[in-house]
Amino acid sequence: MNKLSTPLLQISNWDVEMTKRPSLQTERLLLRPFTMQDAPVVQKLANCKQVTATTLQLPYPYELPHAEEWIQTHETLYKDRQQVVFAITLLDKGNLVGAIGMRTDKVHENAEIGYWVGVDFWNKGFATEAARAVVEFAFSKMELNRIFAHFMVHNPASGKVMKKLGMQFDGIMREHVKKNGEFVDLHLYSILRKEWQQQLIK
Repeated sequence: MNKLSTPLLQISNWDVEMTKRPSLQTERLLLRPFTMQDAPVVQKLANCKQVTATTLQLPYPYELPHAEEWIQTHETLYKDRQQVVFAITLLDKGNLVGAIGMRTDKVHENAEIGYWVGVDFWNKGFATEAARAVVEFAFSKMELNRIFAHFMVHNPASGKVMKKLGMQFDGIMREHVKKNGEFVDLHLYSILRKEWQQQLIK
C-alpha cells in the first residue's frame, strides 16, 4: 500500500442529520456541491471524446441539457442518502475542473466512488487529491466500511489513482459493460476502513 499524506485539511457544512450537502477542502482543491450555474462549464468539460470514452455514464456529444438534468438530481439523491456528488474546483481560483461522487449502499455500509476531470487538468494529481478527500470523508464521517471503484480496461490512468489511494485489486468483470457499442472489461479495486486507518498511522 502507498503511504498517504494528510488527506483532508477541512470538512465543512456537515451535520449529523445529513441535511446539508458537504464541502471538503484539501491543499489545492475545494470539493463543493454543484449548482445550476455550473452547468455550462460541466458541459464544456464533459463534451470531449477523451473524457466520455473513459467515463461510463457520460454520453457523447454531451449537451447542456445533460448537465442541467444531472445537477438537478443531486439534492434529492443526497437527501435520500443514495449518492453524494462534489464539484472539483481549484481552491485559489475557483475554476471547476471535474466531478467526483459516491453511490452508497446503506445496508452493507459501502460505497462506489467515481470521478472525471477535464482534459486540460489531466496529469496534475487533482483526481487523486479529490478521491483521497472523499474516501477520508466516507470512512471518518459517514462511517462506511468499504469503498470500491472500477475502471474500464482502456483507462489505466484511473487505475493509478486507485492504487495511490491504497486500494487493492479485486478482480476483472469481463465484458461487464457496453460503451460506444463495444463490450468492455471492468477492473475492480477496493479499500476497507481498517486498511485506510492503518495507512494513516504509518
